Amino acid sequence: MTVILYWGDDDFSIAKAVTAIQHSSLDPAWTSFNYEKISPEREGAVMSALDAAMTPPFGTGKRLVWLADTTLMQQCSEALLAELERTLPQIPATTVLLLTSKNKPDGRLKSTKTIQKYANVEEFGLIPPWKTAELSQRVQIVAKELGLKITPDAVQLLAESVGNNTRQLYLELDKLQLLAGGEGQQIDQVMVASLVVANTQNSLQLAAAIRQGDVGTTLHLIRELIDHNEPALKIVATLVGQFRTWLWVKMLIEAGEKDDRVIATAAGLGNPKRLFFIKQELQATTADRLAASLPKLLDLEFNLKRGAEINSTLQIHAIELCQIFK
Repeated sequence: MTVILYWGDDDFSIAKAVTAIQHSSLDPAWTSFNYEKISPEREGAVMSALDAAMTPPFGTGKRLVWLADTTLMQQCSEALLAELERTLPQIPATTVLLLTSKNKPDGRLKSTKTIQKYANVEEFGLIPPWKTAELSQRVQIVAKELGLKITPDAVQLLAESVGNNTRQLYLELDKLQLLAGGEGQQIDQVMVASLVVANTQNSLQLAAAIRQGDVGTTLHLIRELIDHNEPALKIVATLVGQFRTWLWVKMLIEAGEKDDRVIATAAGLGNPKRLFFIKQELQATTADRLAASLPKLLDLEFNLKRGAEINSTLQIHAIELCQIFK
């Protein structure tokens, strides 16, 4: 018996994991007979998936039944719960029942507890943009997976450039692999800077311009980001992460903390050496100003999620943020 649950908001990583299951469980010659993807719009989707999972495969290989975007871990009727409890323990070893969901399973539900009892569960969540250490670690993991050598400076720049966009990370590493040429060639910071579209880096420049109260540069960077089709909510997420990091650092400095390791750990800095430069950046501002910026950013995020016009909303809030630091 194999029941698998993948959940999280990293669609690209989930898609890669699903492809790996398809390759490992299905015989290509019998795929059309033994593979079924069931969408949530289909009437009786859960019952259809459970029925299909109990059907032996044709020919060679296993049967793969994929119940996509299921809401079983958010809501489940008593009738469906009874079917889950009856069917999951009986699924034959020749079947792989795969469930995927973007939403976190509600651990309070009986359906969630039943699925977790029989399933191999794996989370595929996007790394928050402000967790720079985890983003850099992700770059190293993917580079190793692809058999690439990459310098520490290149890792940091690539992490800053693509943020938590897993799809873009794979695409950029594929391009960098071609640029590096022969096997064993190392990818360095110069290669990354010359090839990667650094939208996240531009968002960090936007944060710096706001902190300096530079309205002209701020509006110019917003136009550049929008022209490069950078999602507005991703811009805001990067700004929130950067201002949160700055606030932690400045609060601890103003509180008299002298140990750089303590400050770096509290601020979530993956590379403590960055602290020297951050201290220089924050000399002209205060923790109070940085703290005042966060409610403004949350208000900006709220308005965007409610469907406000992107360009003007970003510009108006950015100007208000700049005025805090003038």
